[in-house]
Amino acid sequence: MVADTGERYWGRFGAAGLLAVDAERGILLQHRVAWSHFGGTWGLPGGALHEGEAAIVGAVREAQEEAGVPDGAVRPRFTSVLDLGIWSYTTVVADVRTPFDPVISDPESVALSWVPVEDVDALPLHPGFGAAWPMLRAQLSAHPVVVVDAANVVGSVPDGWWKDRAGAAARLRDRLTGLSVRADDLGLAGDDWFPEVSLVVEGRARDIAEASAEGSPADAAAAEAGVASLALDVVRAEGAGDDAIVAEVERRVASGRPVLAVTSDRELQSRVEAAGAQVRSSGWLLRLLDA
Repeated sequence: MVADTGERYWGRFGAAGLLAVDAERGILLQHRVAWSHFGGTWGLPGGALHEGEAAIVGAVREAQEEAGVPDGAVRPRFTSVLDLGIWSYTTVVADVRTPFDPVISDPESVALSWVPVEDVDALPLHPGFGAAWPMLRAQLSAHPVVVVDAANVVGSVPDGWWKDRAGAAARLRDRLTGLSVRADDLGLAGDDWFPEVSLVVEGRARDIAEASAEGSPADAAAAEAGVASLALDVVRAEGAGDDAIVAEVERRVASGRPVLAVTSDRELQSRVEAAGAQVRSSGWLLRLLDA
């Protein structure tokens, strides 16, 4: 792709790169061979997207081709998009769930290394990655959580949920495994975030299974994309559901996580806000899932 100014961008349909984050070893960087674009610099494994290819799929595919990233080894946390109108580049930030050693598998790399976060700035960075790195680094400590009041969300839609409360909660659980949230709703930078989810169930809905036997459509999509499924915990309230939701919010806030609670119960909204969470309504979540 060539801009009117003469600048060249790789990939007719845009490009994407994978920023893999290993809690113990740092981030995975590629030392680019001298003859490549901005050769001699360090950047992310990645490359051009195929027509119609999702950025996460393309970033993982390129990282597998260039660095030998195994299927299911990483779990996406958020994306950051540089959109120039005629061309875009998506950085896919993903947490390493299964540690691996990268393997040079094409001629574009001099080296592939896990680099401690504090050492990245000392390297000669690819200009694009160097410009994005300060914002990306600032978000690496953020692990947002969405705490969902299952009874309130399920009860907001008159679809016969009262006949099978556990089944209704299970259907909501399966939809939540693919949840993505805009950065603005979480008070974070970037574009789309894929937060951990705590689904709090009460009463007869506590009979919900941990996961469906077949897995959710989102689980299947994650497997096809070569990434680990997003994290979802089912929290079974032993007593009042509202108390369990507040306790879960307090636990997550105490661990330093940004927390967003989903409920339309006004009294509960006040309690979780006092506990340190942002609040969104059940309708907000259902619109997000429908989209």
